[in-house]
Amino acid sequence: MNDRLTVTLTKAGRTKIRYPAALVCDTGDRISVRAPWAADGVRDFGFVRFEPGDVFTEHFWRTRWYAVKEVRTGEGVLKGWYCDVTRPAEVRDGGILVEDLDLDLWVSADGATVLRLDEDEFAQSGLAESDPLAAAEAVRALDALAARARAPQGLTALLT
Repeated sequence: MNDRLTVTLTKAGRTKIRYPAALVCDTGDRISVRAPWAADGVRDFGFVRFEPGDVFTEHFWRTRWYAVKEVRTGEGVLKGWYCDVTRPAEVRDGGILVEDLDLDLWVSADGATVLRLDEDEFAQSGLAESDPLAAAEAVRALDALAARARAPQGLTALLT
């Protein structure tokens, strides 16, 4: 496999963002890449700011309905983990393709803050009506991530 990959995140059938990333490892199920903050400018969520210089180590699974992104400053200070609930990743032709299913989870660096995000967007997406099996998997994935984040080893247990 190539050491450089293109990550493509889609949502509702359209490309949300596409960016280059460096391969960190591929276990056959989990593929991990590293990439700088790919969006323009700063994105301030209130509980965390993503900004130029930040580095994301992103973990995607071919069999799981989520992606876990470890976020660090350019100096290496851990900000926390941003988790996207997605369909399982497709890895092919030098790229990783993931479909965002709206649900997200933020876990602070110290593990004290675990925030479930965008549940309103998920409810409004219509996925529960158009693809009830995928909607059920998405909710299960968010619940599993939140439980893992609150466990003693936190999300790092997923990444070793």
